[in-house]
Amino acid sequence: MPAPATSQYANAPLPAHLSVPGWRVALIVASFSISAPAFLNGAQTGLALGFFHAVLAALLAGAILCIGGCLTSVVSVRARLTTYLLVQRSFGRYGAALVNLVIAAVHYGWFGVNVSFFGSAMAAAAEQLYGVQLPFSGMVIAGSVLMTVSTIFGFRTLERLALVAVPLLGAILVAVCVVAVHRHGIVLRPSAQAPVPMGFGIALSALIGGNMLTVAAMPDLSRYIRSPRGAVLAMALSFPIAAPLLMVAAALPALATHETDIMRLIVGFGFGVPALAMLVLSSWTINASNLYSASLSLSATFPSVRPWVFIVVGGAIGAVFALMGIIHAFIPFLLFLGLIVPPIAAIYVIDGFTVFRHADAADTLRAMPNVRWTAIGTWLGSVAIALAASARGLTLTTVPTLDATLLAAVLYVVLLRLPGRIASGYRRRRRRRRSLKRA
Repeated sequence: MPAPATSQYANAPLPAHLSVPGWRVALIVASFSISAPAFLNGAQTGLALGFFHAVLAALLAGAILCIGGCLTSVVSVRARLTTYLLVQRSFGRYGAALVNLVIAAVHYGWFGVNVSFFGSAMAAAAEQLYGVQLPFSGMVIAGSVLMTVSTIFGFRTLERLALVAVPLLGAILVAVCVVAVHRHGIVLRPSAQAPVPMGFGIALSALIGGNMLTVAAMPDLSRYIRSPRGAVLAMALSFPIAAPLLMVAAALPALATHETDIMRLIVGFGFGVPALAMLVLSSWTINASNLYSASLSLSATFPSVRPWVFIVVGGAIGAVFALMGIIHAFIPFLLFLGLIVPPIAAIYVIDGFTVFRHADAADTLRAMPNVRWTAIGTWLGSVAIALAASARGLTLTTVPTLDATLLAAVLYVVLLRLPGRIASGYRRRRRRRRSLKRA
């Protein structure tokens, strides 16, 4: 997927001759699951549910994410449009601006999570190398500045480094799992003092929420896949495989050591500074991607503002999130993502299979309204209802993310069909009145 094509067709359908096999996209999507936040999510789930239920939750999460990824991917393969353009034609030019602001805020939240790992890793490395205890807040601020500057001036270099950092981090996670089991044995039962107590439905929702932004933004990658069948294959080779494997690698060491902090495990098992360096590099490259993605969507929304401004603002906001302790509210953060992001994808997917099913993608962009109130109302309404229901412990499926998605899908389909039914009923009443007058 060449970079020139990415920038050249950011606001138009991608030509079919630039497409690639689905397995190449599958590798990229699977690599997104290998990260320190994903390890933390799996470790906390393992301690709360025990090994077998945690793996079952990961299997179900992988299947649900696969289904969602298939739907968003097939829509993008048919239209060859980016996520931003799919959102824009569903929500309207100005309506999409609101959605993009929320998505950018989500990216900044993920920046805060990853820079927290960066700060912890740097503090641990300094203590191990020099016996110096550096303040976490200072490491977070320094890391945020470095990540922000490097994103502005060297994003492509960091993107290439990610190709090395992600596989090495995966190898480190496997090594941590092996050593933990070797030293402490295999523990399968849930912890009596889990740091984040949760039931199966909440755990499943958190696992889905941790990857929901990837599913919703999948068209940015999947539009390059050659065919809808290739898109389905790509999703089948990614989430259903990566999710349970990572859960095994996270749950086993967490249950054996009762530790969810990957930095402490790395230091405690004597992997040393090279392993911490890989963790730092992974957090760095992921955060560069977060800032870059947020700047792209906001630049499209506010074209008069230069992209570097959004990168700087995003770095500052992400640092504030980290200093406020977003890492200590990680599961609630994931649950929140699982409520606000899925309805967005549900709306543009339904439009792709109904409103725009037989339309020319380029024509839909030219005939775009400023606001599609049906989509805006569905999104805001479903999020409000889902948040209120979640706060009161009310649920349909025991999985809040699925509740929000199903609610948005049903509500949007009803609102799409309602005007036609009202018009049809009006025409029938007119015909009846005419027939009565003639009689």
